[in-house]
Amino acid sequence: MANETNGATMEEQIGSAAGQVWTYLAKKKTSVSLTDLPKLVDLKPQVAYMGLGWLAREGKLCYENKAGKFSVGLVPTECCL
Repeated sequence: MANETNGATMEEQIGSAAGQVWTYLAKKKTSVSLTDLPKLVDLKPQVAYMGLGWLAREGKLCYENKAGKFSVGLVPTECCL
């Protein structure tokens, strides 16, 4: 049995988080700090990072590492939708 919180299964929560993250990154059109992202999309860090994992698995994200600071954005094909 799946864990449920507020009537939604964990899979539903992660899918919803992935949608929120994708929407934010699509509007932003630039990469954002991984550590700032949960605050920017108003999600608990664990859920935001699980949503990122969902999007990464689908090949929708690109990551950057500049001087040890990671940022994430959408791959160019996602930005052009």
